[in-house]
Amino acid sequence: MHQRPGVRGVHEPADQALPVLGPRLPATGAPGTIPPRSARATTVAEPPAGARPVRRCREETRMKHEEIVAWLREADDGRLAELWRAADQRRRECVGDVVHLRGLVEISSHCARFCAYCGLRAPNGSLTRYRLTMDEVMVCVHNAVRMDCGTVVLQAGEDPALEARWVAELIRRIRSEANAAVTLSLGEREVEELACWKEAGADRYLLRFETSNRDLYERIHPSRPGQVHADRVSLLRQLRELGYEVGSGVMVGIPGQTVHDLARDIALFGELDLDMIGSGPFIPHPDTPLGALRRGQAGEVAEQVAADELTTYKVMALTRLTCPWSNIPATTALAALNARQGRALGLCRGANVIMPNFTTAELRSRYEIYPDKSTGHLYEHPDDLKRMIRGLGRLTAAGRGDSPAFQRRQGGAAKL
Repeated sequence: MHQRPGVRGVHEPADQALPVLGPRLPATGAPGTIPPRSARATTVAEPPAGARPVRRCREETRMKHEEIVAWLREADDGRLAELWRAADQRRRECVGDVVHLRGLVEISSHCARFCAYCGLRAPNGSLTRYRLTMDEVMVCVHNAVRMDCGTVVLQAGEDPALEARWVAELIRRIRSEANAAVTLSLGEREVEELACWKEAGADRYLLRFETSNRDLYERIHPSRPGQVHADRVSLLRQLRELGYEVGSGVMVGIPGQTVHDLARDIALFGELDLDMIGSGPFIPHPDTPLGALRRGQAGEVAEQVAADELTTYKVMALTRLTCPWSNIPATTALAALNARQGRALGLCRGANVIMPNFTTAELRSRYEIYPDKSTGHLYEHPDDLKRMIRGLGRLTAAGRGDSPAFQRRQGGAAKL
């Protein structure tokens, strides 16, 4: 039996302690169930006799590596219920009860990379590619803004045909025609391009480092022909210097990923002081080298991290405790594993962002980075998402939804 871990976090006053947690909730350790409404109330009941409280740590203290590893190994439903409650309380204290809607627009399915798991990889000849015109993008953007999305996220494969000047013009058009922040997720680009887009009005950039294990990263992310391996962590720091809100994240359950690797990933989130952190389960596309392998042939190791729903919730909760002021999405990949409750459970375990997809329905199947991504999950329509959010006792936010972590670095108080 490993020692039971305590939950610690950062950015909290040194003289405060996390209130004693309430009684354990029935079945909340199971990945596919949402606690009853009464169990999600903002008031916290007294614990049963003998219950161990999870307490807030001092501001300068981060979770130790061994604590994160212990939580990732934890299988006891009662202990996991404590973790979910601690993450949800920290979320409420630091980013509030509002849920931000980000309107996702997938502007190109072309990609020059050879990633071993992604359906957009360049050698995948079974995928019919597309690239939206500027007018087509703007139709999607206006649809997102009409549905109360304060941010639009322009996502694409690493497409060299998305030239810097064209993207800059698109950003300026969005800023002039739509009342929304602009987030870019266009892969590894030259610093000069990133600077051009920031000057044009882009607010945020998303670039997952995927795993802090360099050898593992290079196995699943071969460099482009004629290029050396990029250092995504260095690129994230350059994005910060350019003035972007910076987002990143990892995949959970990559073949060859250990609990120690994943614990180091979570620690790196805190070291980078990220503004947005998205983590989802590893789901390889079948038309890829990793997707074609059966389990046991893909390089799994001792203490291999499971690519499952429960482990993803653990990562989200530990991320909230490590980076309490960051925006954390309940990802679409969770809905691929649990269409009915995946994102709702994510919102109960640390998340405060959802990204409905505004790419036209006929094109979503042509942006299939993993299987079943485009099948139209329950709660995909923004009105359904809003009803789900209200059912959790939460509110949908109005406005841009800037990261409190970013606002604090700028010297202002976070606006919840």
